[in-house]
Amino acid sequence: MTASADRRRFLSALTAGLGAATLSGCGYALVGRGGGFDPSIKRLGVPLFRDVTGQSNLDQKITQKVIEELLRRGKVDIVQNIDGVDAIVDGEIVGYQVVPVGFSGGSNTTTASRYAITVTAKVRYYKPGEPLPIWQNDAFSFRDEYDMGSDPSSFFDREGQGVERLAQAFARSLVSAMLEAF
Repeated sequence: MTASADRRRFLSALTAGLGAATLSGCGYALVGRGGGFDPSIKRLGVPLFRDVTGQSNLDQKITQKVIEELLRRGKVDIVQNIDGVDAIVDGEIVGYQVVPVGFSGGSNTTTASRYAITVTAKVRYYKPGEPLPIWQNDAFSFRDEYDMGSDPSSFFDREGQGVERLAQAFARSLVSAMLEAF
């Protein structure tokens, strides 16, 4: 290897190192590095999500999964009321939709074999008495799919399993979005 090739490689490494050192002190940060609670929040209220869809127990499943995810994420007390709390997660489930997305069968009999469930909610994360919320989304939506299987009598069991999986993923995504706002 020649001396000029060594010099070019050294200069390239030096330039890259200086660039990284310069950028690290300029205020840039990786997205997703936050994810914590505001340090002033010690007690968080998560009342039962309201449900205008009429879907049985959906409000309880979503609320429970959101609470579990919040507990997993931080060192704050989570309560299901709003008395004496530093912040509140207020939610309303405004949409629940199950639609067929996959079909099977022959030319005479086509049946749905795969379904998609979509849940949409209005969620507001705020400190009582503050004029602006910490985070808010009036159309937070999450979608999951499940297979029907070959036995049509198992439809409701499959839908219930799909809703359970959806509630867990919905909560994980919701809490991530809320905490990334801080």
